[in-house]
Amino acid sequence: VLIGFMCIHFSAWTDSTGYHYYEVITICVLIMAFVFYVVHLFRLHTKLTCINWSLTEFLHYAIGSILLLIASIVAASRSSGYGGLVAGAFFGFVATLLCALSIWLSYKVCFISQAMAAAL
Repeated sequence: VLIGFMCIHFSAWTDSTGYHYYEVITICVLIMAFVFYVVHLFRLHTKLTCINWSLTEFLHYAIGSILLLIASIVAASRSSGYGGLVAGAFFGFVATLLCALSIWLSYKVCFISQAMAAAL
């Protein structure tokens, strides 16, 4: 996500709202990923038990991957002639695939493990 943001941000392009949307979405996804990293690094998920962190992470990846997919499609549709914009759109699609993988892993942790625990 960071590489895609840097490709779009530092490329020579005309002022277009589609690229600003891409930049905003990638920064929001990066900030939320950093928040989850800090939560797990300092083990805040054990202290703040009122929040279901597995479900929150699952929803973050689900919403983030949909927004990244939309932003990457918009960036790819307007990137003709600019190599940096094409690279940014490509890395946006790669980040979307990785977020989809994270959705699957979060789904397994959040829903399947809870169902197995409830069955016991």
